[in-house]
Amino acid sequence: MAFAALSQRTRLDVVRLLIKAGPDGMSAGQIGEALGVRQNTMSANLAVLLNAGLVKNERDGRSIRYFADLSGVSGLLSFLMSDCCGGKPELCRQVISQITCHPEYHRRELHV
Repeated sequence: MAFAALSQRTRLDVVRLLIKAGPDGMSAGQIGEALGVRQNTMSANLAVLLNAGLVKNERDGRSIRYFADLSGVSGLLSFLMSDCCGGKPELCRQVISQITCHPEYHRRELHV
């Protein structure tokens, strides 16, 4: 279900935006404004991402904040990388460095 959710460009952009937002998350209105997407369209896209386990939400007063569900995203990446590069994990270093936001991945040798 995660692949289908990410096959639509707006939903992929939402996940990327929420990953960048980190633990502060964003409201649906903030997400829609940042991506130039109408509220009703954004609500539908967020529902798909929630059902796919890539996004989570929590009530914050009168609004709802959305966050990247990092365990869901991690599970998807683990699935994609499980048989990385035909048994030659050193070939995956470039991919890993591109998908990680942790500076230590860029400074040290990766032991995959």
